[in-house]
Amino acid sequence: MTFTTRSIGTTDVQVTPLGFGGGPLGQMGSEVSEDQASSLVSTAWESGIRYFDTAPLYGHGLSEKRLGAGLSGYPRNEFVVSCKVGRLLVPATAENRNPMSLDTEPFGTCYDYSYDGARRSLEASLQRLGLEQIDILLCHDIDVWTHGSAQSSVFETAARGILPAMCELRAAGVVRAIGLGVNEAAVCSQVMRHFDVDCFLLAGRFTLLEQEPLDDLLPQCERNQVSVIVGGPYNSGLLAVSDRQDATYDYHPVDKERWERACRLRAVCDAHGVDLKAAALQYPLRHPAVASVIPGVWRLSEVASNRDSVTAPLPETLWEELAAEGLVVKLAGYGP
Repeated sequence: MTFTTRSIGTTDVQVTPLGFGGGPLGQMGSEVSEDQASSLVSTAWESGIRYFDTAPLYGHGLSEKRLGAGLSGYPRNEFVVSCKVGRLLVPATAENRNPMSLDTEPFGTCYDYSYDGARRSLEASLQRLGLEQIDILLCHDIDVWTHGSAQSSVFETAARGILPAMCELRAAGVVRAIGLGVNEAAVCSQVMRHFDVDCFLLAGRFTLLEQEPLDDLLPQCERNQVSVIVGGPYNSGLLAVSDRQDATYDYHPVDKERWERACRLRAVCDAHGVDLKAAALQYPLRHPAVASVIPGVWRLSEVASNRDSVTAPLPETLWEELAAEGLVVKLAGYGP
């Protein structure tokens, strides 16, 4: 099938509204074999997906290598890749490995938000991906969610180093669009005040479950013509499962309050004959600032499920009832 694409900011980068989150290719949270990884990429392509996201953090470079190998047989001008800078791969130690990753790559990561770090990270990622250009370059994890009380210092370093470097790389045509890949909205607003960015990959914060960015970030993005890419549209699994034992929120067991809210969302969807996953993928896409949703996939069946969910016709009465129940802010919507 073919998706109608959406622009990233004011650039010429066009992404499909359903993208491919590359974390699972790096065995984030669950093992994925080489053959399985190759099949996931090819099945995503056959499903019409043309936007793929990855990062050095995902499997300590394994996700990038697998994604690059999987895309190597397809025309380069027909797909978009986003990747991230802010971490460099270094020899593995007991302290620098990503605890969520089950890969066996001989690397760990270290933060590097310096000017030179941006170029070094980009060059290494290009080599692992086997590409000559990354379309969208994202500064990874300069938020409080990642750095806690050290975030202000991290931001100052990034504002002097990696963010100006990214602007220069875009101006030189080395990359086509720039932005952030983060888990909270506040730092996006902070960056937008100081830098001319094209997009934010915001994970888990603008979903069917929570819409706080509607108060501040999304109106700013719409005014400034900055796109939002929604990572973690299922809130790391909560909106994709019906059994609480399988439910996670921000990669941890879900708390009672959020589980009960998810159950209320599911009940309204059930009353309208709608799969909760379909509502979860389509709700963010109803906002004009949102360009794509990029769930991660571990199994081939999830590729087909996501495609069917994002294209399923949903009644307007669903959104009206969800809003009436105080579960979502109703959006005018223009659909996937």
